[in-house]
Amino acid sequence: MRDYIWRRVLEVSQYIARTGSTVRETAGVFEVSKSTVHKDVSERLPQIDSRLAGRVRGVLEHNKAERHIRGGEATRRKYAQSHAGVAP
Repeated sequence: MRDYIWRRVLEVSQYIARTGSTVRETAGVFEVSKSTVHKDVSERLPQIDSRLAGRVRGVLEHNKAERHIRGGEATRRKYAQSHAGVAP
């Protein structure tokens, strides 16, 4: 594994573990694709640091379990804004 990839894997993983960030949010912060972040934490990280990989996996599982809630909230806000000026 190239040195810059190894460093990115550790930085991305530590960021997710520290902040509880989603893959999408992390990809935006590090300016890489969601696929890259996912590959880094699911395939490359276990080879580098298994303990950190376990912590990151826990965060990602938590985020996955809550994503339907975040999606529903986003939809609620969208329709609340679009219907705010409309009288019932």
